[in-house]
Amino acid sequence: MELAHSLLLNEDALAQITEAKRPVFIFEWLRFLDKVLVAANKVDVKEKQKKLVEQLTGLISSAPGPPTRKLLAKNLATLYSIGDTFTVFQTLDKCNEIIKSKDDTPAHLPTKLAAVACVGAFYEKMGRMLGSSFPDTINNLLKALKSAESQGRGEILLSLQKVLSGLGGAAASCHRDIYKNARSLLTDRSMAVRCAVAKCLLELQNEAVFMWTTELENVATLCFKALEGSNYGVRVAVAKLLGTVMATALMPKQAAVMRQNVKRATLDEVLELMATGFLRGGSGFLKSGGEMLKGGGSVSREVRVGVTQAYVVFVTTLGGQWLERNFATFLSHVLDLVSHPRATQTHVEAVYSRRCVSFMLRATLGGLLGEKAQIAAGKEICQAISKQMRAVEAVVNDISENKAGAADVSASQHVMVCALKELGSLVQSLSATASPLIQEPSVGLLETVTSVLLHPSMAARLAAAWCLRCVAVALPYQLSPLLDRCAERINNLKSSPEAVSGYSFAMAALLGGVHQCPLGIPHSKGKLVVSIAEDLLRTAAQNSRLSLQRTQAGWLLLGALMTLGSSLVRYHLPKMLLLWRNVFPRSQKELEAEKARGDSFTWQVTLEGRAGALCAMRSFVAHCPELLTEDVIRRLMTPIECAMTMMSHVPAIIKVHGAHLKASAAMVRLRLYDILALLPPKTYEGSFNALLRELVAEFTLTDNSANTTTSLLRSLCHYDDSVLMGSWLQETDHKSIEDQLQPNSASGSGALEHDPSSIYLRVPVGEAIPGPLPLGVSVIDASVALFGVVFPHVSFKHRLQMLDHFAECIKQAKGVRQQAVQLNIFTAVLSALKGLAENKSTLGPEEVRKSALALVMGALDNPNPILRCAAGEALGRMAQVVGEATFIARMAQTSFDKLKSARDVVSRTGHSLALGCLHRYVGGIGSGQHLKTSVSILLALAQDGSSHEVQTWSLHSLALIVDSSGPMYRGYVEPTLSLVLTLLLTVPPSHTEVHQCLGRCLGALITTVGPELQGNGATISTIRSSCLVGCAIMQDHSDSLVQAAAISCLQQLHMFAPRHVNLSSLVPCLCVHLCSSHLLLRRAAVACLRQLAQREAAEVCEYAMSLAKKAGDGKDNSTINMNITETGLEGVLFGMLDRETDRKLCSDIHDTLGHMLSSLAVEKLSHWLKLCKDVLAATTDVGGAVAFEVEKDEEDSEKKDEMDDDTMFTGLGEDDKSKPSVAPRWVTRVFAADCLCRILLLCENADKAHFNLAAARSAQAKNPKGDLLVLHLSDLIRMAFMAATDHSNQLRMAGLQALEDIIKKFASVPEPEFPGHVILEQYQANVGAALRPAFSPDTPSDITAKACQVCSTWIGSGVVSDLNDLRRVHNLLVSSLDKVQAGKGSSSQLYSESATTMEKLAVLKAWAEVYVVAMKIKKEAESKPAKPVKSGDEDEDEEDLGADVLPPDSLITLVQPELPSLSHLWLAMLRDYALLTLPAEFSSQLPPDGGAFYTPETIDTARLHYRSSWAPVLHAVALWLNSTGFGEGQDQEEISSKPPSLPQGSCSATKTFEESVKDRMHLMLGVSIEFLCFPRPEEPIEHVMSCLQALCTLLESPCAKTHIAEDQLLAVELLNVLHRLLLTRDPPAIQLQVTAVVQETIRAAQDHLQKQRTGNGKEEEGEKDTQACLGEGGDTGELVPGKSLVYAAMELLVFILVRHLPQLNSRVKESPSHTPLRPQRLPEESACLVANTVSILAELPLLCSPAGSMTILPTVLYLITGVLRETAIKTADNSVPVPVSAALQGIKTIITSPMAQEEIIQMQWTGLVRSSLASVLDHSQPDESRPDMDEVSMLTAITLFLLSASTELIGVVVLQKGCMDRFQNALNSSDPWVQARCYQLLLSVFQHSSRALSTPYIHALAPLMVEKLKAVERSRPGTTAELQAVQEGIRVLENLVSMGEEKNRVQLLALLVPTLVSYLLDENAISSAPQVSKGLHDFALQNLMRIGPLYPAAFKIVIGAAPELKTRLESAIRANQASSKAKAAARQAQPTVQAAPTIKLKKSFF
Repeated sequence: MELAHSLLLNEDALAQITEAKRPVFIFEWLRFLDKVLVAANKVDVKEKQKKLVEQLTGLISSAPGPPTRKLLAKNLATLYSIGDTFTVFQTLDKCNEIIKSKDDTPAHLPTKLAAVACVGAFYEKMGRMLGSSFPDTINNLLKALKSAESQGRGEILLSLQKVLSGLGGAAASCHRDIYKNARSLLTDRSMAVRCAVAKCLLELQNEAVFMWTTELENVATLCFKALEGSNYGVRVAVAKLLGTVMATALMPKQAAVMRQNVKRATLDEVLELMATGFLRGGSGFLKSGGEMLKGGGSVSREVRVGVTQAYVVFVTTLGGQWLERNFATFLSHVLDLVSHPRATQTHVEAVYSRRCVSFMLRATLGGLLGEKAQIAAGKEICQAISKQMRAVEAVVNDISENKAGAADVSASQHVMVCALKELGSLVQSLSATASPLIQEPSVGLLETVTSVLLHPSMAARLAAAWCLRCVAVALPYQLSPLLDRCAERINNLKSSPEAVSGYSFAMAALLGGVHQCPLGIPHSKGKLVVSIAEDLLRTAAQNSRLSLQRTQAGWLLLGALMTLGSSLVRYHLPKMLLLWRNVFPRSQKELEAEKARGDSFTWQVTLEGRAGALCAMRSFVAHCPELLTEDVIRRLMTPIECAMTMMSHVPAIIKVHGAHLKASAAMVRLRLYDILALLPPKTYEGSFNALLRELVAEFTLTDNSANTTTSLLRSLCHYDDSVLMGSWLQETDHKSIEDQLQPNSASGSGALEHDPSSIYLRVPVGEAIPGPLPLGVSVIDASVALFGVVFPHVSFKHRLQMLDHFAECIKQAKGVRQQAVQLNIFTAVLSALKGLAENKSTLGPEEVRKSALALVMGALDNPNPILRCAAGEALGRMAQVVGEATFIARMAQTSFDKLKSARDVVSRTGHSLALGCLHRYVGGIGSGQHLKTSVSILLALAQDGSSHEVQTWSLHSLALIVDSSGPMYRGYVEPTLSLVLTLLLTVPPSHTEVHQCLGRCLGALITTVGPELQGNGATISTIRSSCLVGCAIMQDHSDSLVQAAAISCLQQLHMFAPRHVNLSSLVPCLCVHLCSSHLLLRRAAVACLRQLAQREAAEVCEYAMSLAKKAGDGKDNSTINMNITETGLEGVLFGMLDRETDRKLCSDIHDTLGHMLSSLAVEKLSHWLKLCKDVLAATTDVGGAVAFEVEKDEEDSEKKDEMDDDTMFTGLGEDDKSKPSVAPRWVTRVFAADCLCRILLLCENADKAHFNLAAARSAQAKNPKGDLLVLHLSDLIRMAFMAATDHSNQLRMAGLQALEDIIKKFASVPEPEFPGHVILEQYQANVGAALRPAFSPDTPSDITAKACQVCSTWIGSGVVSDLNDLRRVHNLLVSSLDKVQAGKGSSSQLYSESATTMEKLAVLKAWAEVYVVAMKIKKEAESKPAKPVKSGDEDEDEEDLGADVLPPDSLITLVQPELPSLSHLWLAMLRDYALLTLPAEFSSQLPPDGGAFYTPETIDTARLHYRSSWAPVLHAVALWLNSTGFGEGQDQEEISSKPPSLPQGSCSATKTFEESVKDRMHLMLGVSIEFLCFPRPEEPIEHVMSCLQALCTLLESPCAKTHIAEDQLLAVELLNVLHRLLLTRDPPAIQLQVTAVVQETIRAAQDHLQKQRTGNGKEEEGEKDTQACLGEGGDTGELVPGKSLVYAAMELLVFILVRHLPQLNSRVKESPSHTPLRPQRLPEESACLVANTVSILAELPLLCSPAGSMTILPTVLYLITGVLRETAIKTADNSVPVPVSAALQGIKTIITSPMAQEEIIQMQWTGLVRSSLASVLDHSQPDESRPDMDEVSMLTAITLFLLSASTELIGVVVLQKGCMDRFQNALNSSDPWVQARCYQLLLSVFQHSSRALSTPYIHALAPLMVEKLKAVERSRPGTTAELQAVQEGIRVLENLVSMGEEKNRVQLLALLVPTLVSYLLDENAISSAPQVSKGLHDFALQNLMRIGPLYPAAFKIVIGAAPELKTRLESAIRANQASSKAKAAARQAQPTVQAAPTIKLKKSFF
C-alpha cells in the first residue's frame, strides 16, 4: 500500500500485484492523490500534469467501480483547476464520446458511468470556465438518459445536478429540457433513480423560475405521484424537493426575482396545493369529478407521510421568524386537514392523519420557536380549541336532528386531539417556564382545556385529560388544585355521562403524572379518590343511562390510584380486595346462574366492570410489588380464576345477546392476560389448560375473521437484524409517522382512546404520549406475551400438542390469512423460546424438538422476509435452549445442504440467516466445528452479484458469525476482509443494504483483530490499511446509514489503534455530520466524538475550529453548510441540545461536553465561562427567535410600520441565515449551570491560585494570557444569580447549587486592597437577592430546602462581618423557623407530606449549621487574650483586631433568641431519626401517628430527608447540651411552654433531671453509634465528622462523662465502633477526631476511677488492699476482651500506630521480604495523630489496678519507645517533632505514675523500667543506616529515665555505661546544637538529688567537659550556635563549682577561672574581633565578675597562683569600663542577674 503513495501512479508496482488487489491499489493511489493535489506545489503538478492526465483518463476505460469513479472524477477536476486547463476540452470530448458510444454490454457500463461522473465533476469544479460547451454536454447526457438502465439513469441525473450547480444561472437555456426529461423519471421503478431526480430538480429550482411559478402545480402533482409506493429515502428526498419549491414560490430567492418579473404565490395557494397531496394523494386533477365526489379510494399512506415531511421542510426553509408571524394561518390550515372527511374515512385512517398533523406541529413548533414564541403559539392553540368547543356546544345544545352537526362533532374530535396533544407537549417541554401561559387570565388555558372534558367524543376527552397531566407535570403546584377541581366537578355533575367520563379521565391522568413530580401530592388526595371511586361504583346501578360511564370511571380511578405506590395503597388495600371479590361471582354455581340472567345492556356493564376491576388489579400488581404477599396473591387469585372460568362462557353469551359485546369481552381478555403475565405462573398452574386454549385460539385467529397480526415480532427479533426488516426506521426523526407504513396490522395507529387506562400508566421510553394499539391487536399482543411466560411451565406433552396444532393451523389457512396466522404463531414461539432461555429450562424430549424444528424450518423459505427473520431467530434460540452439540450439528447441516443445492433467493437468504443466528445464540465455542463450512458458504453467497438480497443476508450472517466467534475467527480475517473490500469497490451504491452489511462486517472484523491493530508487522499493516480503505469508501457513500457504519468502524479502529486514525480528516467529517438530517448519522457522529473527546479533547476542538476557518475562507463553502462559529465545537454541541430530543443522542452530547470540559476548561477558562454565560443569559424575555435583521432595516422600520417585502427578504435571504438560532431552552441552561459547578471543581483541583486574588493578579501581570477563576468572580456570581432567579425550577436548583459552591470555595479569599476583608463581601446584595425569592410562600419545598442550605453556608462562611448586613439573610431563616413551629397540617398543602418534612428538616439543619459555626467563633473568641475595651465610637481604628473578627458573641447573639425553641425541635427531630433508623422488625414500635416532622404514610421518603440532615443537628444538640449542662434549669420551663405540635408524653412532667440526662445521653449515643457502626459508603464525609465532633463535645460535659464511665460496656462498644470506623474510613481528619473522642472517653473513665479511689480512701482507712484492686485487671491483672475498656482502647490505638508507622509491627520485621526502612518524616496530619495516640496510650495504665497495669505496660512502653525510635529525626530548624515530644511526655507520665510505689509489683516494675531504658539506649546507638537520627531527643529520653526512675537504675552498670556512652558521643558531636542540649541535660543529671545517681556521671563526664571547654581558646566559636554551646558548658561547670564542698572549691575554681580568662581578648584584638568572639569575651568577663564576689577567698587563691591570669583579667576590666561608662553603671546596678538559658524546651518534661 505504501507504494501507492506517489504523485504518479506507480505502474511497476501495479503490474507486480495480483489481479484481485489492483482495484484496491488504484483506489489507494487516488485517495493519496486527492489529499496531495490540494496541498502540492503548483509547479510540480504542472510538470507532471500530462502524464497524470494520461494515467487518469486511462483509468476511465479500465471499468472502475463506483467509489473509484467518484474519486477519479474528483481528482481529474481538481487537477485541471490547479494546473493548466488547455487539455480539458480534449478530455471532455473523450468522455462525451464514451457516453455516446452504442456499446450497451454490462462490461462497458462501468466505463460509461466513469465518463458521466467525470463530466459532472468538471462542471461542478470549473463551471463557467468551460464556456459554451455545456449545451452539447447536457444534450448528450439527456440522450443517454433515455436509453440508460437504472444505474446509468441515477449516475446521469447526479451528473446533471453537478453541471447545474457549477453553471448556476448560466445554463438557463437548458433548464426546460432538463426539467422535461427528468420529471418523467420521478415515478421510475427504481427508488435510487427517484432520489436522484429529486436531488437534480432541487438543484434546478435554484435557478429555474418556472418550477415555482407556472409549473408549480405540476411539480406538486409529480411529487405526489413520486411518493406512491416510495421507500424512506425517496420520501425524504421528494419531501425536500416539494417543501423547498413551495417555500421558494412563497418567498422567491432575491436574485431570481430581480431578473424576471414574476407573480408570487400566496400562502393560501401554496398550502392548498400541499393539502391536495395530504387529502387526495397522487390521483391528480384529471380524474372525473364524479369519482372525486364519491370520495372513492383512500389516499395512499406513503403519499400522506411524504407530504407531512414536505410540510415540515416547507416551514423549516421559511424559518422560525416566518412561523412566528404566520402561526395562526398555519395552525388553522393544519387543523383543517385533520377535520376533512377524506382524512378520516376510517378510524385507523383518522388516527394516522392525526399523527401526521401532530408530527408537523411538533417538528415546527417544537424545533424552530424559542420559548417566548412557543408561549405565544400556545395561546393561539388555546384559542383554536375554544373556538372548536364553542361550535361543538352549539351543536350539542341544538335539539334538532341534523346530520351535518353530528359530522362536525366527529370531525372536531380529531382537531381537538391534535391541538390538545400539541398543547400538552408544548407545556411539558417548556416545563416551569410555561407558567406565564397558564397564569394569564386572558388565555384561560386551564378553563379551555377542562371545558373539553365534556366533549361528546371520548378521544377528545382523553386528549384534554392528557393535556392536563402535561400541565401538572410541568407545573407541579397545579397538581393538587386540579385534582380538587375535578373531584368537585364529578360530585356536582354526577348525572352527566360525559362529565363523569371526562373528569374521571382527568383525575386518572393527573394521578398517573404524580410519579414525575418528585414532591408528590398530599396523602389525603388518595382517600378523596377512593371515596369518589367507591361512590361511582356504588351508584352505577341506580341509573341505567350512567351505569356504563360510572363503572368505567370508578375502576379507572382505582387503577390510577395504584400508580401512587405501596405507601399510599397500603391503607386502602383491604377495601380494594373486597371490591375486587364482589365484582365476580363467588362460586361456580353463581357463575352458572348468572348466564341465564340479564340482557345485552346489563351484560355490557358487567363485562366492562370486570375488565375495569382486572385493570385495577393489574395496576396494583405492577405498581405495588411490596404489597404482594402470599396472602394477597391468594386473595387476588379468587376473582382472577373466576374471570378465567367466565371466559369460556362468553361466546355463548355473545351468541344470545349480540355481537356488540365482542369488544367488551375482548377487553376482559386483554386485562386478564395482562395481569397474569405479571403474576408468578406458579399461582395459576391449575388453570393452564383452559388458559392455553384461550391464548392459542387468540393468536391463531380461531374465532377471529379479521387477519389481525401482532405488533411484537420486531421487538422479539434481534435489534441487529433491523437492516433486514427495515425496522431501523424506528431510529429516524420521522419515526412517529413512518410507523404507519410498517406491514403489521394497525402499525403506528396508537391512540389513547384504544385503551383509556394508558392515560395513567408510565409512558414508554422515547414516546411523547402513550399510544396503545387498537383492541384487536392489543389482545393478540397480550396473548403472545403471556404465552411466552406460561410456556416454560407447561408439561412436555402439552408443548407437543400445541406445536403440532400450530403446524396444522398454518396448513389450514390460505393466502393472506396464512401469512397473518404464521406471523402470530412465530411471534408466540419466539416469545416461548425467549421465556425458556430466561428460565434456563429446556425445550423438551426429541419429539417436541422435532415438531418445533419442522415448524421453524418450514418458515425459513417463506417469501415474507420478516417471517424468515423470525424463523432464523427462532432457530438460534432453539439451539440455545436445547444446547446439545448433535442437535446443533443437525440444524447446521440441514442449512448447509440446502444452501449448496438451492438456487432461489428466498431459501438462500433464509438459510444463510439461520447459520448466522445459530452462531449468535450458541457462541463461538458451541458452533466452532461448523465455522469453516459456514464461512466458506457465506463468502461464496456474498459474491453472488445477481441478487443483492442474497448478498445482504449472507453478509449480515457473516457479521453475526464474526461477532460471536471472537478470536476463533482470526484465521478467516484476511479472506473476509479482501471480500469486503472487493464488494465495497464494486457493488453499486444504490444497493445501500449491501453496503450497510459490509459496514457491519468490517466493524466486526476490526473488533476481532482488536488491539493487535497497533502492531507493525506486515500482515497487520495490510489488515489495518484495508480497514482504513474500507472506512474511506463508506465515508464517501451517499447513504447516511452507510456513513454511520463508517464512523462506527473508525471509532472501533481509534479504540484499538489510536495513532493510525487521522483525526485531522475525521473530526471535520464528524462536525459536518452533526447537521445531518439523519438521526442515526448524528448519533454515530456524536458517539464517536464522545470517544475522541475522552482522550484527545484539545485536538478535537482545534480541528473543528480549523474547519470553521476553512469554511470562512474557502470559496466552496456551499458544500459545507457548517454552523461552527467562534464558540467552536462546544458551541455547536450546546446548540444541538436545544434541538435534539433523542435521549441517547442528548446523553452522548452531555458526555462529550463533559469530557471536553474536564480536559480544557482550566486552560481555556474564559472561553468556557463565556459559553456557559451566553447560554444562561438567554432568558425567556429576549424574544422567541433571534432575528437576523440587517442594520438599515431597523431604521427603515421606523419610517413605515408594515414591513416592506424587500426588507423581509433581506431578513430571510441567504441559506445560512434562514434558520435563526433559538435562544437556549431551559434544559440546556440547567446543563450549563451544572457545567459551571464542574468548572469550579476542576479549578479547585488544578491550582490554588484560582482562589487567591493577589496571586491571580500577579500571575496575570506576568502572563496576560493566563486565566484564573478568581478574576471572573463577578461573572460566576452573576450566572448563579441568573439561574437561581429563573422561571424554571430545575434551573433554580442548579443556580442555588452553584451559588453554594461559589460561597464555599471563595469564602476565605481575602481582598488584597482592603486588608481584613474578603472579596465575596461586595456581593452580599446579590446573594441576598438570589435567596429571597426562594422563601416566598409559593416556592416548591425542594427549592426552599436548597436555599436554606445556601443561607446557612453564607452565614457560616464568615464573609459578612456586620450583623446588620447578616440580618437580611438571617431573617429568611427566622421566617422559615416560624413555619416549622406551626406544626403538622396547618397550611393548605400543594405537595405531599414528605415535601413538608424535607422543608422543615432543611430549616432545622440550616439553623444547626449556623449554631455550630457561631459556637466555634465564640470559643475562639474566648480563647483569645482579652483586648482592652475601647469605647464604641473608636470602632474604625481597631486595625489590630482585623475588621472581620466579630465581637466575641456576634453570631451567637443572632441564634440565642431562637435557641429555646430550636433545642426542642432539634431533639424532637433526633428522636424521629432514631425511630426511623430502627430495623424493620421493630416497625410495630413506631408511634402510629408519625413523629414530630413526618407522617406514617410518607415514612419511606421521610427517611431519606432525615438521613441527609441529622448530622449537623446532632452536633448542634451536643453543643447545646454541653453549654447548658444538659439543659439544666431549662427542663422546668420546658414543660410549661412546650410547643403544641411536639408529641408530648404524659410522664414528662415527673421526669427528674437525672432521668432526662440519661434519656438524652441514650438518644445521642444511640444515634451516633448506630450511624458509626455502618456509615453507608455514599454518606458524605462531613456527616462522619459531625458525628464524631458531636460525640467529642458531648463527652466534654461532666454529666456525659459520668454517664459513660458508669456504664463501662457502653464505652467499650463506642471504642469498638470507632475502631471499625478507622478500618473503613481513611481521611486523617476523621482519624484525628476519633482520637479526640477516645481521649475524652478515657478521661471520663479516669475521673470516675479517681472518685472511686478517693471515696474508698475515706471509708476504709485500714484496708489498703481493696484500693489496690480498683481499676481494670483486679488482682490477677487479666483484661477481658469485649468487657475491658483498656483492651478496647489498646486495640484501636495500636491500629492507628501500625497504620502510620508500619515498622512498629514486629511481624513485619520478621517477614523474609522485609527490608528495613529508613525512618521518614511523617506528614503533619499523621504526626499529630501519632502524637495524640501516644499521649492516650500513656494514660491507659492509670485506669488499671497495679496488676492490670503490669499486663499492659510492656506493650505500652514497647510502642512508645518504638514511636520515639521511628520519629526522632533531625529537623532543619532543630524543632522537636510532635510525636517525639508526645513520646517523651508519655515516658515521663508512666515513670512518674503512682504505680511505682506499690509493693506488690516492685520487682516487675524495676525490670520494666530497666528494659525500657535498655531499648532506648539500643535505639540511640549511632548507626550509619540512620544518619539523621535526632540524638537530642534520645538523650532527653535517657535523661528522663535517669531523673524519674533513679531508684530503679542506681548501680546497674550496664545501663550506666550505655548512658555515659551516649552523653560522651553527644559531647563529641560536631553539631554545636547537640552539644548545647547535651550540656543542659547533663546539668539536670548532675543536679539530681540522689547523689548515688549523679556521682558516677560527674566522675565520668566532667573531665571530658573541661577538656572541651579548654579547647575553645584555640578555636573560638564562629557561630551563635557554637557560642551557645560554650555558654551552656560553662554553666554546668559553674554549677559543679557550687555543688562542690568548701574544701574542694579551690580545685574546682582552678578549672573554671583559667578557662574563662582564656576566653578574654586583649584590648587591641577586641576592636577587630568578630561579633561572636566579642560575645564570648563579654560572657566570660561577666561570669568572672560574678564569680569573684561569690567565692572571694578561693578566687583570690586561684588568681594569685597564676599572675598572667590576673593581668589579662585586669586589662579586660579596664577596657570594659573605658568603653562605656553608661553601660558599666547599668551593669553595676544589677550585678548578679544570670542570663537565662536561651534555648527553652518546647515542652518541659522535667
